[in-house]
Amino acid sequence: MIKIGICDDDRKCLEQAKNIIEKILKDFKITARLFCYENGDSPLSKIRVFKFDMIFLDIFMPLLSGMDTAREIREVDRDVLIIFLTSSPDFALESYTVKANDYLLKPVTYENVRGVFEYYIAKFQTEPDHLILKTGNTHQKMYMQDIEYIEAQNKHCVCFLSSKKSYEVTDSLRNIENMLLCREGFFKCHRSYIVSMQHVDHFNSNEIITKNGHRIPIARGMGKAFSEAYFSFLFPD
Repeated sequence: MIKIGICDDDRKCLEQAKNIIEKILKDFKITARLFCYENGDSPLSKIRVFKFDMIFLDIFMPLLSGMDTAREIREVDRDVLIIFLTSSPDFALESYTVKANDYLLKPVTYENVRGVFEYYIAKFQTEPDHLILKTGNTHQKMYMQDIEYIEAQNKHCVCFLSSKKSYEVTDSLRNIENMLLCREGFFKCHRSYIVSMQHVDHFNSNEIITKNGHRIPIARGMGKAFSEAYFSFLFPD
């Protein structure tokens, strides 16, 4: 799943860009999460927490302009695609100083935004993020989006998938934890459990119920931390 930020202080322009991008994503069958912001400070605070794949930036914004936002973004992320949105062509040359990937004049249209996606489509259609874990005498590829939760059982772990399949993994939870918790959307709610928040159906202070109906305990004192992490995942703005 790719992450796309859209930043524009004009709510009408922001909504227009969002609607166009959602349609293009649907046309290309690209799974994505969109994050909309009305100032440059907001994406900067998020980019230090998780990695965007693409950011659309309005140049003319109060306090922190799109150009200044892009400069700060480049200090922490050299790879994210930056596409400027502006009503003026005057900053086209300056956009190269922050290694912008494209420069679209407003009002943006389906055609010119689609052109950006067509140019970078290979980047978005790469294989989804995954782990390769040892299961007995073989190795099993498991896509991150399919992992519901992982449970430690004695000296091994069991990986439960959204397909309702499960695999016994000959590795410790500590090692898997190091691979999972550096990625967005996973939380260690108990010494024996790591859960994917995208597969949570509901929860209380003591227990998580997954969309497949599995019941996962929350360790004493961890209820508040899980709740905050979960709602931050759902509503990152």
